[in-house]
Amino acid sequence: MKKIIIVIFSLVFLSNNVVANDLSVAKFHEWLFENGHTEYLNIEQSPGCKKLIQKHGLKVPKVGLFDEPKVKTNEWFWLECDEFQATNNLKIKFYDGWIPEKNVKPNYGTLVYELFRFNERPFKVQRVEKYEVEPSSNPYEFRSSLKEDKYLDKQLKKTALLSYLRFEDGQITVDKMSPKDRFGKFFNNETKLRSMSVGKTMTSYVAGHAICEGYIGSINSKLNDWPLIENTLYYDQEFINLLNMQAGDNKYVWSSDFLIPTNLYGADDHVHDIEAYMSEFKNSKKGKSEFNYSALSTQLILNYVLFKTGEDFEKILEKTFKENAKIKHSVFFYKASRSSKEKGNANIMFYATRYDYLRIAKAMLDDWQNDTCVGKYLKTIFENRISKDNDKKDRRGDKTQWSFARGYAGQFQAHYKGIDKKRAVMGMHGYGGQHVVIDFERSRIVVTNALHENFNYKKIVYDPIKKGK
Repeated sequence: MKKIIIVIFSLVFLSNNVVANDLSVAKFHEWLFENGHTEYLNIEQSPGCKKLIQKHGLKVPKVGLFDEPKVKTNEWFWLECDEFQATNNLKIKFYDGWIPEKNVKPNYGTLVYELFRFNERPFKVQRVEKYEVEPSSNPYEFRSSLKEDKYLDKQLKKTALLSYLRFEDGQITVDKMSPKDRFGKFFNNETKLRSMSVGKTMTSYVAGHAICEGYIGSINSKLNDWPLIENTLYYDQEFINLLNMQAGDNKYVWSSDFLIPTNLYGADDHVHDIEAYMSEFKNSKKGKSEFNYSALSTQLILNYVLFKTGEDFEKILEKTFKENAKIKHSVFFYKASRSSKEKGNANIMFYATRYDYLRIAKAMLDDWQNDTCVGKYLKTIFENRISKDNDKKDRRGDKTQWSFARGYAGQFQAHYKGIDKKRAVMGMHGYGGQHVVIDFERSRIVVTNALHENFNYKKIVYDPIKKGK
């Protein structure tokens, strides 16, 4: 059997997955300090820096940041004396990657560090650039008729669940956050939370708006006008093949991995553009058109929208989120650093607040029920849904929503077991427990944000969608 060389490359999240380096940990400590979480810190200058401070006669303050000597030696920087000086008292297990999705029980300290990696590290360490959409001048305001859910309260107290929102009959009926003595102290209603693969569905929604605004003909349009993908297996394919992840690239990619040798080693997920990725696919040949879950397909979708809309790309993003979803806070996609639109620099990693995820889901629900052009797009991709039955070697193991949803519909999960296939239920699923599930017929939405998928998905997400109140 031909040996498959799997090289991790970063399209959505896996490129960030390195064992924590000193800079990341230093920024983690700085983040804890800046947000008043000093109970987790032991603030003390390192021995080497202490010697330099004594040598230069510097005053040692109590906050962990130190005056720099007027003449900075190389040793000052080698010892990272210019960084926040502290250690933590959290029992953190550092993984070579994100926390594994099965067979682990991460402790509190490990999850706190994961929260930093989810939301803060890309901006404190990697300096990610963004395609950002400003808030609506008239954001949608939800009505609420809240009820208690004692089981959910228990889940929030003992799992990695950050936020839970349930929307039924035109109003929010359950609205819960992790308690302040757990993770609630680290975020609030204005904190932008990382989408992980929920960004795939956000990309599909943007594509629907691009089709409705006339930039792309339809889901059956041929990708034969985009120079960046010429002489690759993706050229001249129908748009729906990318939407349904049936591009015939099974031998080349899976999820966020290359299955072939690649020159794109060790790159962060905001560095490489489509031009760089397609350089690895020259002379590639299309294989069997079967479901193959791959972040690359979604990257191509978003960047094809970027190519077709040109200077109007930001207008399409505004149309999608600012005008249609009526977001209250800004949302954004990553942008490949030091690149350009011409090279395909849009990245599918998406951030929004907990309520704005619900606003976007409600906009999808309204589009469907009002039969708008975008609603017709959503119905069309649902009608063209496919089975995931061929995905026998799900290398992530037994998933929650992944295993419940047996089908795929244009970057949405579909065909939920126990629910009639004709019933329009579609969902979004991202690593770590990011879920947005919509019942378009019965007007139900459940949104979760989490750090690890160790909560009871069936009871708090699936059952409320299937059974309602």
